[in-house]
Amino acid sequence: MARSLVGFTVLLLFLSICESASFFQPISDSHRSAAVELFSPDHGSLKSLEETYEALRTFDVLGIEKKPDVTATACRLVSETVGSSSSTLKDVFYALKANSIVKCKINDKAYQGIITRLNAAVDGASSLPDFYYSVGGLVLVKGSKGDVHLADADGIFRSVKAFRQSDGRWRSSSSNPESSAFAAGIALETLAGVVSLASPELDQSLISTLNNDISKLFDSIEKYDDGALYFDDKLVDGHDHQGPLATTSSVVRGLTAFAAVTDERLNIPSNKILGLANFFLGIGVPGDAKDLFNQIDSLACLESNRVSIPLILSLPSTVLSVTKEDLLQVNVNTVLGSNAPPLTVKLVGVFTSGSKAASLVESQELVFDDGTGMYNMKNLPKSIDVGSYTFVFEIVLHELEHEKIYITGGQKKVPIFVSGLIKIENAEIAVLDSDLGSIETQKKLDLAGQNAVSLSANHLQKLRVSFKLTTPHGLAFKPHQALLKLRHESKVEHIFVVGNSGKQFEIVLNFLGLVEKFFYLSGRYDIELAVGDAVMENSLLLAIGHIELDLPEPPEKATRPPPQPVDPYSRYGPKAEITHIFRAPEKRPPKELSLAFLGLTFLPLLGFLIGLLRLGVNLKNFPSNAVPATFATLFHVSIGAVLSLYVLFWLKLDLFQTLKLLGFLGVILVLVGRRVLSHLASTSAKLKSA
Repeated sequence: MARSLVGFTVLLLFLSICESASFFQPISDSHRSAAVELFSPDHGSLKSLEETYEALRTFDVLGIEKKPDVTATACRLVSETVGSSSSTLKDVFYALKANSIVKCKINDKAYQGIITRLNAAVDGASSLPDFYYSVGGLVLVKGSKGDVHLADADGIFRSVKAFRQSDGRWRSSSSNPESSAFAAGIALETLAGVVSLASPELDQSLISTLNNDISKLFDSIEKYDDGALYFDDKLVDGHDHQGPLATTSSVVRGLTAFAAVTDERLNIPSNKILGLANFFLGIGVPGDAKDLFNQIDSLACLESNRVSIPLILSLPSTVLSVTKEDLLQVNVNTVLGSNAPPLTVKLVGVFTSGSKAASLVESQELVFDDGTGMYNMKNLPKSIDVGSYTFVFEIVLHELEHEKIYITGGQKKVPIFVSGLIKIENAEIAVLDSDLGSIETQKKLDLAGQNAVSLSANHLQKLRVSFKLTTPHGLAFKPHQALLKLRHESKVEHIFVVGNSGKQFEIVLNFLGLVEKFFYLSGRYDIELAVGDAVMENSLLLAIGHIELDLPEPPEKATRPPPQPVDPYSRYGPKAEITHIFRAPEKRPPKELSLAFLGLTFLPLLGFLIGLLRLGVNLKNFPSNAVPATFATLFHVSIGAVLSLYVLFWLKLDLFQTLKLLGFLGVILVLVGRRVLSHLASTSAKLKSA
């Protein structure tokens, strides 16, 4: 139980740090490994063009070299889709998106057919997805061929804006009253395509009003406690509900696409862009291919957006050891792990967790290491001892122009664990006289090694355990738990908290006042000491020894010890050996009697042979012609086979095996015997007639 208490306390501390930390890591090799695994083709190909594009896009953004070869399959699907008039708009759209990455060969005739079909789809579009796939397809064709425009861009822009709602959300069609942020992202990406295809340029007033719609959309953004921002649709009809990740990803794609085609700066605070980046990074490594694509694609959009590019401050490790003299190392990268522009990382302050006291250190700059690309602090200040702290960092860009491009998010608070080896000194255990308090038995303890203390006491005496804990810097250390456990030989356990006064820890057990708690159980008690803390590198759970207690007899109405829990796994352990009692074998007859009976069984055979000789058996009537002679031979062989079968039945075969073989031999014996008897009858008739 003490072992579980140690682990539980440490676990709670780690969980509290994780919950309070607004700490995010950029994209890492774990995401690349997950991409290769999640986008592995089934039977050589992915399930759809959409999934094929998502795999290609994810591999491309992450720069994965050793990836499944889907290029040949993708080009085949692209060629089949763009060359077929029956392909859906969605398939054509994703075929063109996949082709923008793999660069398949599509002839001009196929492109002209696609352009004609997409223009017709734009003119006949009646829903937001129709506009999205048709306009998006034309944008992709323009990226490959160049000369693609919309004749009535203003009218198409207004048609798409007809799905807009007053709160910044959009409907997917005029027949659907539900509006969503997911549809808003699709609409923004569609309108960005309309702007890029417009010739001449669009009316700027349309773009200005759209900027206001974006501001309203961001008014509905939601926030986690760690500062991450996200969009979520709470629809009455959940049929088309996409979830926070897909919804936020749609908004980010639309936002960055629209910001890329307009000269007007969007009215979006930079801290909200950073909050969106923190949302995608806070997901970790998704276990679903679609979620991974949404995460990576959105972060790629944020890394290249024209609003603000987020910079992420991260630490390789948030646990530093004073004993090992670990370096404080800080990374600053973009969301995809690219290098940041020239900057300085400052350690603004260090505060004890849960304390409102002043900073333990003065503001100082971290040293940049060209070899590792990290910002380091070689030695922790002497004011920082083992414990839990909040380090406050600040990123300062060197060039003023970069402040318009990148967003740092101001000061960054990072919870950091500082651990070390705790000195354990003056450990001893003693049995005291209850009246005078004098020491009757006292022994030193080596809490860093092995102990086998053997003590004895009665109910009029006391047990004292004491030790001293100090940090590597010589300060008093108070662990999260210090427990003393006594376990009776009947498995009844008692746990006591060891109190402290400064550096000294001490507990005194007065057995006279504990006899009822001990259920008046005399006998041997094993003694264990548990001292544990998350920052204590040498936490211990140590068996000290045992004490023989002589307690008085329990009164008549004394409380009985509770029943001990049964180990649920004991049912799978070895069972008691089962001894079988067999019936005693019956007494057998003498050996001589058995042999005599065997001789009697041969007497009929002997009489048969003598009878044959007395009758004058001969082979004079054995057929001389070939065919009758053959059947006669088979007849005698069959009789011999049947006799041999009887012998085998006696020696080896069981009844069922014998009957099967006898049935087969009996059929042969009847057939050949009938032919032999028929031959003998015809021969006898000829002799009589002659």
